[in-house]
Amino acid sequence: MAARLFRIANPASKVLAVSKQNPVKWQVARASFTPYQQAILNLPETKVTTLDNGFRVATEDSGDPTCTVGVWVDAGSRFENAKNNGVAHFLEHMTFKGTKKRSRHDLELEIENMGAHLNAYTSREQTVYYAKSFSKDLGKTVEILSDIMQNSRLAESDVENERPTILREMQEVETNLQEVVFDHLHAVAYQDTPLGRTILGPTENILSINRDDITEFVKDHYSPDRMVLAGAGGVNHDELVKYANQHFGSLKMLPEPSGAYPKNPCRFSGSEVRVRNDNMPLLHFAIAVEGCGWDNPDNIPLQVANTLIGHYDRAMIGGANLSNPFVANCAGYNLCHSFQSFNTCYTDTGLWGCYVVCEGPKGDVMMKELQNEWVRICNSVTDFEVDRAKNLLRISMLLHLDGSHPICEDIGRQMLCYGRRLDLAELEARIMGVTAEDVKRVCTEYIYNMCPAVAAVGPVEGLPDYDRIRSQMYKLRM
Repeated sequence: MAARLFRIANPASKVLAVSKQNPVKWQVARASFTPYQQAILNLPETKVTTLDNGFRVATEDSGDPTCTVGVWVDAGSRFENAKNNGVAHFLEHMTFKGTKKRSRHDLELEIENMGAHLNAYTSREQTVYYAKSFSKDLGKTVEILSDIMQNSRLAESDVENERPTILREMQEVETNLQEVVFDHLHAVAYQDTPLGRTILGPTENILSINRDDITEFVKDHYSPDRMVLAGAGGVNHDELVKYANQHFGSLKMLPEPSGAYPKNPCRFSGSEVRVRNDNMPLLHFAIAVEGCGWDNPDNIPLQVANTLIGHYDRAMIGGANLSNPFVANCAGYNLCHSFQSFNTCYTDTGLWGCYVVCEGPKGDVMMKELQNEWVRICNSVTDFEVDRAKNLLRISMLLHLDGSHPICEDIGRQMLCYGRRLDLAELEARIMGVTAEDVKRVCTEYIYNMCPAVAAVGPVEGLPDYDRIRSQMYKLRM
């Protein structure tokens, strides 16, 4: 029965079976099977050019009337130390306070008159400055990005005025319990390392960071060989290369700072943190093991395993009738309000786990059921389940790349993480090549009998103690 179900779930097997029975039906089945593969292969290619100073330009031209273009910099909070933690995010704020040729008001007015949108964000490994605009304004957009990145005034008065804004942002983050739990999870998983610190930094750093700290960070990390100018939508590659040469070609390559990755890798530590607050109505917790880096071959099987766990919310249609057995179990027995599996990757490490929201007394049974599912995947996941997860992962991948902004972000991130753009055809082949044995092998290596990191906020009394959680990371094999 299992083999029969697998053949039905596998499009290639289904087409093969039809072709043997009836040549006419084979033509119909083939016609229904090829458009998806053809669509993957017919996507615009990603063109890449490297300037003389190491600055890279990568584009995907879809011919749209609008475009997204941005600069991805390999310099996030991971490159900070305990003293200047928060400076990368502070710098991101300061780039919008005016340049030597544009005041803050002039910059905002110019962007508004173009009908464009200018923004930036900071992550643990990258800082990104991007803009969405009409394709006809590509040259002006690149010039503005270059101006705010290279010619920001960084006036002391602006630094002082920006402190309250960042402190208010920190207060907003503290109201987002998922963000709070993940910050705690990083803190215990990567203790006393840069990945364990928050992106915004502690309050005392925000109050003490000055102009010299910001300019020092730029001098140490904003090197052209650690930058990528990515464009998607209506972006002509040769035209963007011309603008990149004009506005970024004069940047000088900087020597690698002594304390930067990979000279200071981040180690994973299995441990826990619990912030008890019995006044909160729900328990929020996350559990994770150490995953792998972006370019590790195990990343795709781990992503399939992540999709196997899936996600659930009480608002979802289906509940106990869904095909995912773990989701159906959680819904049928009302074990939680929601859960979300995750596979967070960094250059050389990662966090693979699950974030759960449930009632406090149900934390014990929810943790146990989750870990049982992890161990089951390590030992006895079926071909049918893996095939279903691969299909879900493929459609999720395609839906994510809907629009110029996510495509541009995908290009910039992959250029920094992999040194190249992985096209959808290659990702498709990698995903479809994963078997149940691959998932079991990789999950056994990364999950089975490993020490997890645990972070919890709220009525944590219902969670089992760490020793019990650790003991649930394996079961005797039958």
